[in-house]
Amino acid sequence: MKPPEPKVFAEPWQAQAFAITVRLNETGRFTWSEWAEVFGAELRNRRAAGAEDSEGGYWEAWLKALEVLLTDRRLAESPDLDRLEQAWAEAYRTTPHGQPVRLADRG
Repeated sequence: MKPPEPKVFAEPWQAQAFAITVRLNETGRFTWSEWAEVFGAELRNRRAAGAEDSEGGYWEAWLKALEVLLTDRRLAESPDLDRLEQAWAEAYRTTPHGQPVRLADRG
């Protein structure tokens, strides 16, 4: 029996955040150098605040860096990101265990 292959992403949202970041770079919204600068700053901020290095912390910094670039580039506004975060939190809280977490239809 072959052992299972390791996951690249521990959670689906990590893959989505990664894909969004790559797509924004591909469409010229920011360069990899700009991304690395902002992402590195977020990692340093976490360490300076006493956070331990962990996989979860890495992805939290990734998401924060993405949010910073989205707002700095005026691709999204903070209130919109806050509402989206709250909607995901509510979807997570109300989804039965073992079921995929999905946002309610916002249309």
